[in-house]
Amino acid sequence: MSKTKIGLMGFGEIGRDVYRLCLEQPELEVVAISDIGRADILHYLMRTDGRKPVQAKLEGNFLVAEGQKARIIHGVEPKDVPWDAFDVDVVIDSTHKYRTRESLEAHLDSGAKRVILGSLPHDDIDRVVVMGVNEDSMQASDKIVSAASATTNALALMLDTLNKAFGVESAMMTTIHAYTSDQPLRDTAAADFRRSRSAAENIIPNVNISPYWMEHILPEFKGKIEGSALNVPVPMGSLLDLTCVLSKAETTIEEVNAAMKAAAAKLPDYIEVTDDPIVSSDVIGNTHSALFDSKGTMKSSKRMVKTLTWYDNSLGQAGRLVDLALAYGKLGVEGGAA
Repeated sequence: MSKTKIGLMGFGEIGRDVYRLCLEQPELEVVAISDIGRADILHYLMRTDGRKPVQAKLEGNFLVAEGQKARIIHGVEPKDVPWDAFDVDVVIDSTHKYRTRESLEAHLDSGAKRVILGSLPHDDIDRVVVMGVNEDSMQASDKIVSAASATTNALALMLDTLNKAFGVESAMMTTIHAYTSDQPLRDTAAADFRRSRSAAENIIPNVNISPYWMEHILPEFKGKIEGSALNVPVPMGSLLDLTCVLSKAETTIEEVNAAMKAAAAKLPDYIEVTDDPIVSSDVIGNTHSALFDSKGTMKSSKRMVKTLTWYDNSLGQAGRLVDLALAYGKLGVEGGAA
């Protein structure tokens, strides 16, 4: 069986989670890893970052595990990495730094056949794909694609499910999000006032671009959704707080929960439902895009419904990056197989 050869750009939390998940997929092989960190420290983090330990060995500049051998390269920008030297089919860029078409095209110029972005782009690319929602739109001609973001995946799945079941006239979302690696742990001057404050000590209001990209993923929601983010002092585990005005009057809490359970049965890899009174740490290690909290469903007036949906903002996103690599591997590349 021909494997899809993966190159990883960025070996932070999401990059390491992608690597772990790729080791479990016989169709995928990680052949190169590019990061600004030292090889021995990257290897050390694979064993100590709190995730499932990987029995990987560091042999020179190669990370070896489960019969796979990945070359570790010191690369700062996409243009720095000779992907063609490793016959890379797909580069998964999870750096969160290179998010424009122009910057990502450097991966193609360096020999990659396709690029999958691990976050939302800053401008138009070939496609933004949320697995379980719009993967049918994928085409073999796609060269630069995005697996959206962890928040966007949860949001799109929730909106799509509720819209099909009851109709959604408008919506407002807030992601209560774990702090991220680009936030300071102590107050320090940054480009933004609020993001200059300590992530470990504050609830920090932040912008979120998921609503903007929703009209590209689900065009029927153009002009119908707004949202924001609150970064909170937890290292992992996030929550989507979504309030919708439904088209169907007199919708009950029980009907909303039943619709989510039906969606989970249809999309078991992406949606899970819990009836337990969980908290953020309980979602850590969950690969689903959306862990729907049935106890959090609330109703106000006849048509306004509020829902709570949890997600592991690293592992959930890594799972969708791997799923997308598998899906495009089967689709192939226009002009040749991936």
